[in-house]
Amino acid sequence: MGQIILASASPRRRQLLEQIGLIFEICPAKGEERATAGEPEKVVMELAAAKAEEVAAMIGSYGRRHSELITPQDILVIGADTVVACEGRILGKPRDDEEAFSMLSQLSGRTHAVCTGVALILTEASGAVRKRTFYEKTLVTMSVMDPQEIRRYIATGEPADKAGAYGIQGKCAIYIDKIDGDYNNVVGLPVAALYRELKKMEIDLYKWQERKNL
Repeated sequence: MGQIILASASPRRRQLLEQIGLIFEICPAKGEERATAGEPEKVVMELAAAKAEEVAAMIGSYGRRHSELITPQDILVIGADTVVACEGRILGKPRDDEEAFSMLSQLSGRTHAVCTGVALILTEASGAVRKRTFYEKTLVTMSVMDPQEIRRYIATGEPADKAGAYGIQGKCAIYIDKIDGDYNNVVGLPVAALYRELKKMEIDLYKWQERKNL
């Protein structure tokens, strides 16, 4: 039997995993997000790995302290982090409406990159641990938004918890001219790339699910 743990409280990532039919638990990482890398691709992989490692360590520690309660099984922890990068600047989640306005003003009429890093930590029932980290990048071109349109969009509250202050799957869709790459990556989790990377690790999530449902 295998268990999947999503180390994220993001409702978008939860919905994407549910969309592809997976059964999983949610255990968000609580540590402060700090990255030492400068390039967006390296930043997201570093942050995703930190989230996955925090949750995997917590689960491992609990299992060692309460071995009489734990049935040995394979546990896969999935950590992810997404940033927007425009003209050399990395844009995370806005701290307030004014920062959201600044971010959207910078994205207006330009093409930017959305990078999502994903970290996979598989702790096998035998105690062996395997790790894999990767990233996916998508280019997004946004139409010109005038200040009134930006303020109106911010007033919806949608930008508050999103990298780059916008949600491609939400009300900001009317301002997206073009995307080059994986749409789901922009939403928050490149599920196709996730599946490919798991296959490289010889992990078939759906066989895990079958065993779990017996």
